[in-house]
Amino acid sequence: MAPYHIRKYQENDRKRVIDLFSMAQAEHIPATFRHILKLPQTIVLLLGGPLAVILVSGSWVLAFVASLALLAALRFLAKYPWKQFVAMSLRTDMSDITKSYLSECGSGFWVAESKGQVVGMVGALPVEQPTLQKQQLELLHLCVAPEHRGHGIAKALVRTVLTFARDRGYGEVVLITSMLQHSALALYQRLGFQKTRQFFLFKKWRLISLSQIQFTYCLPSAQVSQALEQGGGL
Repeated sequence: MAPYHIRKYQENDRKRVIDLFSMAQAEHIPATFRHILKLPQTIVLLLGGPLAVILVSGSWVLAFVASLALLAALRFLAKYPWKQFVAMSLRTDMSDITKSYLSECGSGFWVAESKGQVVGMVGALPVEQPTLQKQQLELLHLCVAPEHRGHGIAKALVRTVLTFARDRGYGEVVLITSMLQHSALALYQRLGFQKTRQFFLFKKWRLISLSQIQFTYCLPSAQVSQALEQGGGL
């Protein structure tokens, strides 16, 4: 494995960061397509649609074409949530990463670099909800290039955010991830994050039963954290 180091985002990283982010979201499309195919309503549609065509037209060819059309429509449906998320992000926080993440001391954006190339990224923004009893920092856009996975880069990026949050006096780190991102779910749970709620990020995502899961990591005080570090914790 090539060595890597984590550093703050710089403006000349932008193209690679955006490409990495977009590719990471596109990777979820096949899993989403398989998820849609397993839904009861999809099975009924795939079986009932062509059968209805046969009963009406008597043509197996038309039934086959109808099946292909349904599969193409479902494939498009699988792409929609991720393309919508990328478009929304590029209009909001990712439109100007420096302004969104590095203009205030309570937020940050980091990249993992290996051999002069950005191979991973993560951002963090404060959660602006005055009713919260504890100050929260939200972990965002964690991703690692496929060829560099399995070497602890994602874990190191998450730990970077946790350390940053502790040093800035935050009480909790929260994040939202998809129910289909099994590797991410396992990583967060290994690191001590607790599942706090499950919901649909957009109403349209309910149509394909694609829910999001929120995780929370409760940060100890700085003094306790130092003791944990000495003992091999955070």
